[in-house]
Amino acid sequence: MSVIAAVEAPNFGIGHLAAAARRRGHELVLLTADRSRYLHELAQAEPGTVTVVDVDTDDADRVLAVLRTLPEVAGILRMVDTVSDQALQVARELGLPHSDPSATALLRDKGGFRDHLRRHGLSRARSHVFDPATATTDDLVTSVDFPCVVKDVAGAGSRNVWLVRDKEELADVLETARRSTSLRGRHLTAEAYLVGPMYSAETLTWDGQTRLLGVSSRTLSPEPHFREESASFPVALPDALEAEIREHVSQVLASVGYRHGFTHTEFIRTAEGLEIVEVNPRLGGVVIGEFMRRAAEFDVHQALVEMALGERPALMDTVPALPTGAAAVGLYASEPGVVASVDGAATLANHPGSPELYPVQDRGARIVSTADQRGLVAIVMAEGETAELALHHAWSAAGKIRVRMETDAGTA
Repeated sequence: MSVIAAVEAPNFGIGHLAAAARRRGHELVLLTADRSRYLHELAQAEPGTVTVVDVDTDDADRVLAVLRTLPEVAGILRMVDTVSDQALQVARELGLPHSDPSATALLRDKGGFRDHLRRHGLSRARSHVFDPATATTDDLVTSVDFPCVVKDVAGAGSRNVWLVRDKEELADVLETARRSTSLRGRHLTAEAYLVGPMYSAETLTWDGQTRLLGVSSRTLSPEPHFREESASFPVALPDALEAEIREHVSQVLASVGYRHGFTHTEFIRTAEGLEIVEVNPRLGGVVIGEFMRRAAEFDVHQALVEMALGERPALMDTVPALPTGAAAVGLYASEPGVVASVDGAATLANHPGSPELYPVQDRGARIVSTADQRGLVAIVMAEGETAELALHHAWSAAGKIRVRMETDAGTA
């Protein structure tokens, strides 16, 4: 049996992905640097349908060496930002279908992409890219407007994102960045501070044609952090606003030459109109794929396999079911430490919306920060007749669950 290889994957949907690959006569092989991330999902998958291979997925040469030892590799799945470049590289080396690396690289470069949007009249916001190792506060204050958001140009998961309101906070961020060992890019970008609710447009593009599959809501933590607290899908929108979102995202993707694949476009609806925050050239992470599967009966996993094989995904032409709603609330550690337990799951049995508790971290996992998604311990997902009702169900159910932590001298 030939192989569909996933170079890392979202936390949800591995079983569905394996089933989609098997329907096409392929085995799913998951290459990962940390199989503990997938313990829950692998336990839910049908036994024997997923082969897990341990490899440093940051190292494209090692990934390629592993792939060359496998039976015929029919396709490569690229679903995670942090190893997107590696997945594209090995797909090119093996002569397999893949997205345009230049388009994907531009979308992944937060500073360069912001400048691109402004140059093409697709954003009013500007950015200033700088090297934290050499930049000085005095120099930067002449180039940025306060308040602003400073972020790692190659960051992910709300990590290394700071709200900066004045010169003193800018100096603190510079010092933090210089000490950090977790920056994925060498540079930071200072971007305009956009005010308004955040959403994400879930789209699928094939041969340059983009389809809007729906819009997800997003609730963020209180400032100064930007931790994602909850999400729901699909948001009910006025026809005119939905058309505006579809047209704007399509223009953005066309402007960078993105012709094939899912995208997860975060945007803010400001008082002056839509402003793109970032475009992730992949299926929305964590629960977004599960949202679309449940609420609209979209087979996103089949589409991932079809595109990995170089085929037009049937989802481009699928008439959606009358959507219901799906929502999720993140359960975060209250403080850094070690996860002791997640209590209260039994209380969900008779709760409306059929809420389910999904562990993200196992007992004994060390939480080093609660300011971003690294502090996420579990997720409560629920359903409803609409996205709004699903979100009410999810928040109500999440209130019944308690994350208990133990202090740990190894955290800070």
